[in-house]
Amino acid sequence: MGIRFEELAWRETPIGEISLRRRRDPSLDLDVYEVKLDDEFLMSSLFPVAEIELARLGLAPLTGDGLDVVVGGLGLGYTARTVLEEARVRSMVVVEAIEDVIDWHRRGLLPFAEGLAADPRTRFVRSDFFAAVESGAGFDPDDPDRLFHAILLDVDHSPRHVLHPSHAGFYTVEGLHRMARHLRPEGVFALWSNDPPDREFQRILTEVFPTSLAHVVRFPNPLQRRESANTVYVARR
Repeated sequence: MGIRFEELAWRETPIGEISLRRRRDPSLDLDVYEVKLDDEFLMSSLFPVAEIELARLGLAPLTGDGLDVVVGGLGLGYTARTVLEEARVRSMVVVEAIEDVIDWHRRGLLPFAEGLAADPRTRFVRSDFFAAVESGAGFDPDDPDRLFHAILLDVDHSPRHVLHPSHAGFYTVEGLHRMARHLRPEGVFALWSNDPPDREFQRILTEVFPTSLAHVVRFPNPLQRRESANTVYVARR
């Protein structure tokens, strides 16, 4: 019958115990990969739609070839993998604070993300995305002043529900201005959120970016047998 549950990786980190596990869901007849932080579920391979749409919606406004992209937060790799499906992408810097998460992909523990680590356009940077913005250090350790066409972020649950208090300052006018300095003219910032569109955060976006939209991404939830929804914010310089 095979293994019904397996913990593939575990590590104590500054923000808690992070673990990757695989379980067999007999009702769906598939393997489900899940990431937990302490006792809280961060992500599941059952619900990849919004993470995929983060990449698609974030890259859609851009024209031309030779796109340089930052992905903040690696996780199960759906956003990064979708970025690489776009032939116009020249390079992708994946900023991930936890080395073990990067190692999951290098070791091939996530079959649906196969090819992500080996793609020559991919560069993993072990760094705290929010600290890099706050300090002005940028996302490329070899070129702190490097500019990107798109910055796609999926770390916190939402601008109001952050994984660590140090992240909160990013979701302010000042924090977003600091991040926007790393975008090219007409570059795009896109953000995943587990919450419905937040009017206050949308107001903050309009103070920093000339244009911004909140896309509601709906998808079937097989566990709850109903439709669920996430939000993807897309803002452009």
